[in-house]
Amino acid sequence: MSIITELKREVKYATGLKVPINIQGIGFQVPETVVTNKEIIKGLDTTEEWIQTKTGIQERRFLEEPYVTSDLCVGACNEALIDAGITAEEVDIIILTTVTPDQSLPSTAMILKDKLGAVNAIPYDLNQAACAGGIYSIYLAAHLLQSENINNVLVVGAEVLSRVTDPTDRSTRVFFGDAAGAMVLQKTKDGYGLLSFDLQDEVNDAVQIPGGGTDALRSSGIDATDLFIKMNGREVWNVATRAIPSSIQHTVQSAGLTIKDIDHFIIHQANLNIIREALDTLQVPYDKTTVTVQEYGNTGSATIFSSIYKAVKEGNVSDNDYIVFSAIGAGFLWGSLCFRYIHN
Repeated sequence: MSIITELKREVKYATGLKVPINIQGIGFQVPETVVTNKEIIKGLDTTEEWIQTKTGIQERRFLEEPYVTSDLCVGACNEALIDAGITAEEVDIIILTTVTPDQSLPSTAMILKDKLGAVNAIPYDLNQAACAGGIYSIYLAAHLLQSENINNVLVVGAEVLSRVTDPTDRSTRVFFGDAAGAMVLQKTKDGYGLLSFDLQDEVNDAVQIPGGGTDALRSSGIDATDLFIKMNGREVWNVATRAIPSSIQHTVQSAGLTIKDIDHFIIHQANLNIIREALDTLQVPYDKTTVTVQEYGNTGSATIFSSIYKAVKEGNVSDNDYIVFSAIGAGFLWGSLCFRYIHN
């Protein structure tokens, strides 16, 4: 351990949690099918240049038939379990966050539990946090781990967004891709783990899937396109570029740190320009983040998993680093988490 590392600020917990919680295993999975910008623009009123300029996305992955969300989760979960050094039977709780469950009923978390052989796990579905699902599921896991009877929580963020975007709608089709990410969260030693958090929301229909719920069933006819994502891109930009920097700043301050103390920022991969705008607002250099939106597009609740996975695999995250996660999802729901990272 270097002198610089030893002289980092004294850790301050602002979570109110008595037991420190950390990330001990990470996994990530994408489908094999790559869809480039050249392919995605077929039938759309757009160009490769427009997609690249407005979003930074170069390609995305689409899940092949007949596979479903739980299938995509299995590989990510198994990798996370191996990384954490535990078996599926040792998992106490599975939290699966997605807006694209296998079906409305039964529970996709329960289906995933069965596929993994996690016979002792309690399955939880978190289905309406959208792109903020990763933040909210980690927050929930940290609180569940306060129980002396809970030792391993498997948190999974997965989306098959290619199946809920209209192939004829430029405003959504070019943005989204399919992926699954997983983390094993466990108790850790004092001075490490989750230091602080910030969770906020405001009702806004700028991103929505209007069909499929009881409100839609009241109408005399159901429009099939209401089962696709509808998005007001300008409103998303306005809220995201305001909410993400503000949430990060609040979370960092709550941990007794400054923005300059943070070693790495894991930001929701909605759009490269939103990420850049957030970092510019915070005056953070780009080499303090890891970006995956170019290769995978916006994978919803899986995006923060994709970024931390890549950061760890590329050696950009080390023990004792301060890491901030931040994401915003439809609703709007948004939030940030500050960790002092250690991989036991």
